[in-house]
Amino acid sequence: MPASTLTATPSSPLARQPLALSVAAVSLAAFFIYLMDSYSTHNGLVMLLGAALGISLYHASFGFTTAWRTLVTTGRGRAVRAQMLMLAIAVCLFFPALAAGELFGQQVFGFVRPLSVSVVFGAFIFGIGMQIANGCASGNLYHAGGGQIRAIPSMIGFAAGALWATRDYEWWTTQPSLAPIDLIGSLGVVPAIALNLLVFAAIAQLTRVIEKRKFGSVEADDAGKDQPLSKRLLSGPWPFIWGAIALAVLNFATLALIGRPWAVALAYPLWGAKAAEALNLGLDVDFWGYWMMPGRDTALMGGVLEDSASLMNIGVIFGAVVAAALAGRLSLSWKMPVMQWLATIIGGLMLGYGATIAFGCNIGAFFGGIASGSLHGWLWLVAAFAGSFVGTWLRPLFRLPRT
Repeated sequence: MPASTLTATPSSPLARQPLALSVAAVSLAAFFIYLMDSYSTHNGLVMLLGAALGISLYHASFGFTTAWRTLVTTGRGRAVRAQMLMLAIAVCLFFPALAAGELFGQQVFGFVRPLSVSVVFGAFIFGIGMQIANGCASGNLYHAGGGQIRAIPSMIGFAAGALWATRDYEWWTTQPSLAPIDLIGSLGVVPAIALNLLVFAAIAQLTRVIEKRKFGSVEADDAGKDQPLSKRLLSGPWPFIWGAIALAVLNFATLALIGRPWAVALAYPLWGAKAAEALNLGLDVDFWGYWMMPGRDTALMGGVLEDSASLMNIGVIFGAVVAAALAGRLSLSWKMPVMQWLATIIGGLMLGYGATIAFGCNIGAFFGGIASGSLHGWLWLVAAFAGSFVGTWLRPLFRLPRT
């Protein structure tokens, strides 16, 4: 993979890429101070929380795209089992807080959405898009932070697709749907947790059965086991399980700080709208139904740095830069065949459109939906996994490997 001269030879954990690390750390600190001074301490903390998520995602290489594709093409399910652990921890933390309606004095709410045609279709095309674009909503952010500049066309496509979906949003709301089902309210906290844990365990066990039948044993989650603990924490690689625990706890911190679960895709329609305004495209987006909804109208009128979802996404990128420098792997990678550039743009459009009409992406709808006790999160998972299966077999059309 072609890379710039930013790549360095690893030495000690804090000196693998000292210049890049220093620049990244100073930039992160300066941005935090700017946010506190120009906006609020809350805004600065939201961005730092995003940075912590970025470090966790990068060090654990915790993604959804490769995890699902690996299970489909090779039968290895280690990463999917880590996702089930992440969800198990999340529901145990989230359900009591959501049932109480507050957390550390902060009013909190979950993502409880209808079971609709838009969820099925949106998640399905999101699943296709994540395989074609070679990254999901969170994956693109930490890939970009790690120096994979080729993730940027996918993010641009994501914003464009999300903006396109806001134009069609009202039409999608008129399509057939069932009322939202809140498992916490319907079953109670303890039964809802128990039911979810049983399902997570069943999925994890299914991946183990598939893997044992194909390989005779289950792959160990032992990334970096030969390194000292301090070095693994600072520089990675982390086992998937570490990433699962970190992401679940940090999503809970997001609930406490912002009052809602982590949502990556929520920022992209705003980015698309702001870009359209800056480019004078003449789109009257403020008259589209999506932007007339409470909260979204305020976000559209305000600045990007006033938007919590945007701040967290920016923080994820910053965090990934810091993590990559700590690991000695920060490099600028942008060269790839024309067909793959095309794939990232098309895939990005599908990601943005699908996430917006499906009430979220792999983070907001899948992770956040299930952690909120909403049945739509499970519906999203089934539809997105089906789309991911299709997308995996479409990859060779864009000269991408299936595995």
